[in-house]
Amino acid sequence: MEYEFTLKYQLSDDQDLDALVERLGAEGCDDAVVGIGQPGRLALAFAREAASAHEAMRSALADVHRVIPTAQLIEASPDLVGLTDVAQLVGVSRQNMRKLMLSHHRSFPAPVHDGSLSLWHLADVLAWMQARGSHAVTHAVLELALAAMQVNVARAQERLVERGA
Repeated sequence: MEYEFTLKYQLSDDQDLDALVERLGAEGCDDAVVGIGQPGRLALAFAREAASAHEAMRSALADVHRVIPTAQLIEASPDLVGLTDVAQLVGVSRQNMRKLMLSHHRSFPAPVHDGSLSLWHLADVLAWMQARGSHAVTHAVLELALAAMQVNVARAQERLVERGA
C-alpha cells in the first residue's frame, strides 16, 4: 500500500542543497518531493510503498538518517492538526467539525495544545470519529496518523532525555 506523509528536519550546518537532494534520491528517497524553502530546514513529502504505515515511516526515517545523520527531526505528519485540517480530511466543513467538537465536549479528545489555535493528535480525533461511526475513516489514514504520532512522541521523549529531564 502507498502511504503519503511528510518528514520535516532542521539541518545542523550549511550544505550544498542540490548535492543533498541528489544523495537523498540515490539513497532511497526518490519517492519524496523535497522542499528546501526555509533556510536550514528540509521537508520531504513521501509517497512510499510499504506493508504498513509504520514500516513506511521507519524506512523513510532510516533513509534520511543514512544521508544526513546530523539532521534533527522536527515533525512527522500527519499528526498535529487543527479542526480545519480534520474537517478537510474527513470531507466536512470546519463549522461542522467545530459543532461536533462542542456538542460532544465530554467525549471529544482533548487538544494537546489549547490556545488561539488548538491542536490535536490526528489519530486521537480519527479514532474517536471511527468509534462513533459517524464519519468514514479509512484504516490506512488512521494507521498513518498513529505512526506519525508515535514518531513525534518518541522524538519528544528523546529530547527530554537529551536535556537530562
